[in-house]
Amino acid sequence: MPEMLFHIVWPDGVGEACYSPSLVVKEHFVPGERYDVPDFLARSRAALNIASERVRARYGMACSRALGQLDRIERTASQFTTNPAASVAVERFEDL
Repeated sequence: MPEMLFHIVWPDGVGEACYSPSLVVKEHFVPGERYDVPDFLARSRAALNIASERVRARYGMACSRALGQLDRIERTASQFTTNPAASVAVERFEDL
């Protein structure tokens, strides 16, 4: 399966390279766009759950790395939920 990274910048300016075992992330994000935190979370959940299910369909088990990435995204995003103006920038995609 084609793995990839999607590079983001959190509202506090900290960058992160996020893992996906599938290119499905490209269907949910556009490089150069900013997403408010709830929208970013919803898109991340959708993309990474789909990616994990694609791994399950192919290998018989969910992708723990994708689900771990989603957990890290959810924990970090929780720091910004009280600021309605907070947004996450998607910088670029990187195929692995």
